[in-house]
This record gives sequence, structure tokens and C-alpha cells, in this order.
Amino acid sequence: MPQSGGPAAYAGRGVHAVAVEALAKRIFNGTYGVGDIVDLRSLMAELDVSQTVLREAIKVLTTKGLLDARQKRGTFVRPQEQWNLLDSDVLRWKLAAGASPGFFTELLALRRSIEPAAAALAAQHRTEDDLGSLDATLSAMAATDSDPVLLVRADASFHTALLAASHNRFYAQMYRVIVPVLIQRDRTVHAGAFEHPHPSHAEVVESIRSRDAEGASLSMHALLDMSGRDHP
Repeated sequence: MPQSGGPAAYAGRGVHAVAVEALAKRIFNGTYGVGDIVDLRSLMAELDVSQTVLREAIKVLTTKGLLDARQKRGTFVRPQEQWNLLDSDVLRWKLAAGASPGFFTELLALRRSIEPAAAALAAQHRTEDDLGSLDATLSAMAATDSDPVLLVRADASFHTALLAASHNRFYAQMYRVIVPVLIQRDRTVHAGAFEHPHPSHAEVVESIRSRDAEGASLSMHALLDMSGRDHP
């Protein structure tokens, strides 16, 4: 199953990766609040990095919408609505810092606008390989009654396979946003009582198999309704 971006995204860049992660952590845990000026000299000493390394780290976080720099003002934290939550690293940092229930509610609204349409496209364009991938995730899901960790993994794999089966390159890329949040949410849901997801996911796959676009969309809406009930 594809994974969201992490420190490995900076593999081979050593101290630069450490500086990016350390500065991002300070932003997301509130050490640096919105509008705060980053004291570069103090941060260089604290992280024990060179000015060049710190500048490169700041460039990375600037491209992700977290920081900005202005003459006479310096480097500062941008408003949260300007942070690029579609970036896999930003999303990872946000989830690690703790996401509010409202955050998951917004993600569910995003999923409602994407996944039913992706399921309908999958019903129209799916291949035998796509069905094989979806069936494999259903088999894994059915075998995970007593292992919530494996259930979360199977659920994430299903949604990745579904988006890929749409054969729409933009929908297919949305796993980068949907799957990390889905994993974080499911860890909470599947730790307690919940309705097993296999039947609802199987209905989606059967509609896709039958090339029933409307049925696939409706089944996906029903699946997301269940998801909303399990994690209000």
C-alpha cells in the first residue's frame, strides 16, 4: 500500500532532513505560533546546524505554505489556512500533532465529493487487474476480525485500489490525502465497537464488477454514511 511522505522523503540529505522535521514539529506543536518570527540564530544553535542547512529547511517549509519571509520582518509562520494540507508531509505533521474531530469531518466531506464519483468511473473503466486488486483487499478485510491493525491496513488498501480503478489520474492521486487520514481515524474507530466494513465494501466492488456506475456511486455513498456513523 502506498505510504504518505515522511522523513524518508529527504533520504540521503541527512542533517537537512533533521532540520526540516525539527522546525516543522515546532510549528505544529505551537512552539512557533501563527505570525511568530523564527529566530534563525537561536534555531541554528539549538539544532546545531549551519546557516546554509537552516535556509534550505526554511525553503522546504516555505514551498509547503508553512513559512514566509519578508524584508524587515524576517521569517514567520503563515496562517494555517495557507498551509498545504494536500502535501503529504504537511498532512503527516498535522496528524502527528493531533487532529480535531472537525478535521476528520472535513475530510469526510472531501471523500463524499470524490469517492462516489471515482467508484462510478471504476465501474465504467475497470480492468480485470483492478478487480483483482479490489478482491484482494476484500479478502484481507474479511480475514481481520480479530486484528484491528490489519483491518486498518486492508481498508486503506481498498480505497487506494478504488481510486486507481477510476483510471482518472487526479482521483488516483487522492490516496495521498485520503489514506493517511483514513488510517489515523480507523485506529480510533477499530479500537472499539464498530460495524465490520467488509459487507459495505463488497457491495461497492460488486457494482464495479457489474459495470453498474450508478450502483457503485450509491454503494460508496452508503459506505461513507457508515463511516460517518462510526466516527461522528
